[in-house]
Amino acid sequence: MTLFSNEFAMKDLGPLHSFLGISVTRSADGLFLEQHAYTKEIIARAGLAQCNAAATPVDTFGKASSNEGTPYSNPTKYRSLAGALQYLTFTRPDISYDVQQVCLHMHAPKEIHMLALKRIIRYLQGTPTLGLHIHKSHAPSLVAFTDADWAGCPDTRRSTSGYCVYYGDNLISWSSKRQPTLSRSSAEAEYRGVANVVAESCWLRNLLLELHFPIAKATLVFCDNISAIYLAGNPVQHQRTKHIELDIHFVREKVTKGEARILHVPTRYQIADIFTKGLPRILFEEFRSSLGIRSPQASTTGE
Repeated sequence: MTLFSNEFAMKDLGPLHSFLGISVTRSADGLFLEQHAYTKEIIARAGLAQCNAAATPVDTFGKASSNEGTPYSNPTKYRSLAGALQYLTFTRPDISYDVQQVCLHMHAPKEIHMLALKRIIRYLQGTPTLGLHIHKSHAPSLVAFTDADWAGCPDTRRSTSGYCVYYGDNLISWSSKRQPTLSRSSAEAEYRGVANVVAESCWLRNLLLELHFPIAKATLVFCDNISAIYLAGNPVQHQRTKHIELDIHFVREKVTKGEARILHVPTRYQIADIFTKGLPRILFEEFRSSLGIRSPQASTTGE
């Protein structure tokens, strides 16, 4: 009696070329992941195949309110396009913040929100071939950047947290998300972001351990808020930090165990800014390149 029949036998399908709509191109220096065809399909569904391209996916002005403007006439189309853009962020983290913002208004989209969504699609019109480049790395370490836009939501005054985590030089995890609770100071908002990325790094360290690639060094977490860094290194609790005591204890424990180090980075080099706010074109393109998002030509030439 055999445990497995032939119909359940594992088969070698050869080198990976595509997976769930994500195209994979191999080169001498790594992999290139892109969703070019899917991007073109989204543009066509939006009826913007002939539109002019935008330099960035969002402007640098303030966030749109949920109550601003007139209701959009076709909310079903809005939700469909917003959902499609969410899947595109698997290989295009450069639009994560912008997609997160338009998804906040899926329950009752307004005309101004549809304009913001179209701005993302116009940006994709000019950059349809960009994708995520993953190359060989000889430095097995985890490095993270985290940032928060304090009280940025005009309706709830909640903050937006963003982070990105690198394994060596490769981007492997990122997030742009509105915080679930109010923060009474920028330091609190930033520290909640630090706690989120430390939790993510702990999960990644455990995953790598199970894959027999343990990380011996501490995860380096870069933050541009001095107060948040001070809280991570100072075990003394006081009245003004009781409301974030759990986050403080959690991060302090990881720092004490040598699993994480919280370091300062100047705002000019804070890559996680791309996940929390709209940026000027030059800075946006610089951070986009730092995320490993490039054209297929650049990914195959090793630039």
